[in-house]
Amino acid sequence: MIKVSNINFRNQTREDMPFLKELYIESRRAEVDLLEGWSEEQKFDFLGNQFIAQIQYYLTQFKNAWFQVIEDLDQKPIGRLYLDERTNEIRIIDILISGSKRNKGIGTQIFLAILERGRKKNLPVRIHVEKNNPARSLYDRLGFQIIEDRGVYYLMEFPPRNDVK
Repeated sequence: MIKVSNINFRNQTREDMPFLKELYIESRRAEVDLLEGWSEEQKFDFLGNQFIAQIQYYLTQFKNAWFQVIEDLDQKPIGRLYLDERTNEIRIIDILISGSKRNKGIGTQIFLAILERGRKKNLPVRIHVEKNNPARSLYDRLGFQIIEDRGVYYLMEFPPRNDVK
């Protein structure tokens, strides 16, 4: 697994589901707020169902992945990292950081640790990113390149190399 100095990673458990659901809803809330005519309850239920569908998909499609909860040094959960290390790549399945912890360098530190792991193993690091995702600027800054346009998403890659920023 990866190491980052001011955070911890631990395996996700069933007990983490309420936090993970809340984190997911927080990350998608702005999108459903654009829907007119939906009550708050309908929005919450929709996002809850989307969260369940996403988790089920990830668990069935990425059977060997690391499903990690990101914690601060006080062992308070602040995010999630889903990572699949394959023979031909390291795939970042998903990363979410709690809104109150975003833009504080945590994501950058995590990415740099993953890129270093890719360099040491001589594996590219790849991630799918929605075209309008604000985190894309981080990926661009770190040196990820678009290798495939998949409609709503780009598949981005950081090739293994020695000049990790």
